[in-house]
Amino acid sequence: MTSTSVGAPDFTASASDKTAVTLDHAGGGVLPAATCLWLLAGEQVGRVAFRADGEILVLPVNYVLDGDAIAFRTATGSKLSAALEEGAVGFEVDGQDPVARTGWSVLINGRAAAVNDPQTLARLEETGLAPWADRIEHPHWVRILPESMTGRVVAHS
Repeated sequence: MTSTSVGAPDFTASASDKTAVTLDHAGGGVLPAATCLWLLAGEQVGRVAFRADGEILVLPVNYVLDGDAIAFRTATGSKLSAALEEGAVGFEVDGQDPVARTGWSVLINGRAAAVNDPQTLARLEETGLAPWADRIEHPHWVRILPESMTGRVVAHS
């Protein structure tokens, strides 16, 4: 699945598969958690949001889905360490099809945690995730542990 017009999911308001949605009061589609996880698993890049030095930062990261958690690599001394200190983060992934005028968005609010457990580190290393930003080493893994997850989709009749 990509964020372009090729391969965008076809959401329906009545299907019983992973693309089924219910409609909110404004006619927008509300995605169930299973659909949100399915969409997250199909993408590679999202945005992590956190507070650092009194500002809100939103940075792109490539990631893997680890159960219902988001996992990504980071560098030593990165501003993302501020996310670990405060813990509270947001994570967002979306996709769109401009031709069909459709799109979806998944937002996770949760806590960032450094991965130190050897078994978890080994499992994450086996995913083969390599940072796209490769000018410096990214030896640390961070997991975002969801406290809430919401998904929305532009639904057409």
